[in-house]
Amino acid sequence: MESNCIQFLQNKTILVTGVPGFLAKVFVEKILRIQPNVKKLFLLLRAADNESAMQRFQSEVLEKDLFRVLRNALGDENLKAFVSEKVVPISGDISVDNLGVKDSDLLQHMLNEIDIIVNVAATTNFDERYDVGLSINTFGPLNVLNFAKKCVKGQLLLHVSTAYVCGEKSGILQEKAFHMGETLNGHGKLVIETEMALIKQKLKELQKQDCSEEEISQSMKDLGMSRAKLHGWPNTYVFTKSMGEMLLGSHRENLPILIIRPTMITSTISEPFPGWIEGLRTIDSVIVAYGKGRLKCFLADPNSVLDLIPVDMVANAMVTAAAIHAGKLGSQTVYHVGSSCKNPITFEQIHDLAARYFTKSPLVGRDGSPIIVSKGTILSTMAQFSFYMTLRYKLPLQMLRLIYVIYPWWDGNKYKDIDRKIKLAMRLVDLYRPYVLFKGIFDDTNTEILRLKRKEINKEMYGLFEFDPKSIDWDNYMTAIHIPGLVTYVLKK
Repeated sequence: MESNCIQFLQNKTILVTGVPGFLAKVFVEKILRIQPNVKKLFLLLRAADNESAMQRFQSEVLEKDLFRVLRNALGDENLKAFVSEKVVPISGDISVDNLGVKDSDLLQHMLNEIDIIVNVAATTNFDERYDVGLSINTFGPLNVLNFAKKCVKGQLLLHVSTAYVCGEKSGILQEKAFHMGETLNGHGKLVIETEMALIKQKLKELQKQDCSEEEISQSMKDLGMSRAKLHGWPNTYVFTKSMGEMLLGSHRENLPILIIRPTMITSTISEPFPGWIEGLRTIDSVIVAYGKGRLKCFLADPNSVLDLIPVDMVANAMVTAAAIHAGKLGSQTVYHVGSSCKNPITFEQIHDLAARYFTKSPLVGRDGSPIIVSKGTILSTMAQFSFYMTLRYKLPLQMLRLIYVIYPWWDGNKYKDIDRKIKLAMRLVDLYRPYVLFKGIFDDTNTEILRLKRKEINKEMYGLFEFDPKSIDWDNYMTAIHIPGLVTYVLKK
């Protein structure tokens, strides 16, 4: 299948949205590195114009260390010439018609030439403004679909979602597409038009009340979270992503649709080299805080499986699935790309591996001395965590507040600062709670079939498109690849 994947990419024109996001960057680099005879990559970026899009591509994509292997192989000048020939950065926005492409000649050229459409664009903030989340995560995929339908040579739309559209369900979670109007709690019917109307109505009310931008933003965030929880989802992000999947399923007609649902994406395990990462992913904030000695207590079930998957494995699954499904009219397939079913790792294991790493290779504090990490306290229920916070922080905080009331001339900034930090900590814990206490295992039957097809056809080049989680040695990956990658690419920036 590897050689077929490479052949499949030859002379293809591919549109990729969501550049310069983490996964989109790795996907683009993979194609350019393994198939120099790809015809063209149109990359959609948010920018003022195409010139600004090019500048953004240069600074936020091409100049990254991710392209080190290509740069070393070709040299700086040859790489620039190669990219100039193959890559077309375009100013655009998936939340509007025709993806915001303003140049009519360019638009027509794209519609005539594009074979494969890959939608990676999304807003991933758990508590995003509801109007923003609905615009990008829900109606964005529909706009991409409508664009794809107009592509004369269009063979496939590959849409990247998230495995966590399942909400807080437990047990074995199937690779099933959503039905339009489906809710996770079974209460009533979800009507996307009603959600849009609620947003418009709320914005009108807020404008009439002459609310500030900050107040409007917070109100939109609150609305998103309340609507998500009403229908059974834990946050605005996965709620709006779920509705995006629904729209794709109900409007796809004959265009083949692939929905790739990755779990928690982590640093590269192999390609283009091990350990490349950008920014802090979901679990990385916890690992970094622990390494800095700031994590004395954390809410998590030690036995809870954290479904991690290296980003290059996700990119490999995307290319393989596209090669297999392109041109299969009317098909819609969902793929879970994760590790919990075939090679699970628990929070306790990750905690122990992080402790081992930072004990052996401690971070250095501002004073130049090594930061000593301790085991810390892991609390497995929200009730335990709230009780701990009350004893450790909230009661002492109330003492400070009392002092502030009795002695009004006393500087109360310390009280206000601690109060703000506690509220922020509790908000973050509430946002991450569904994931650190998650009880689900993502079935990957469809993905396993995909792996078997790949293995059957070309055994000689089996490793080139590896996405089998059974190949991951978690001890080695976490202590020799992932955490060192965090230190190199995030902490030392």
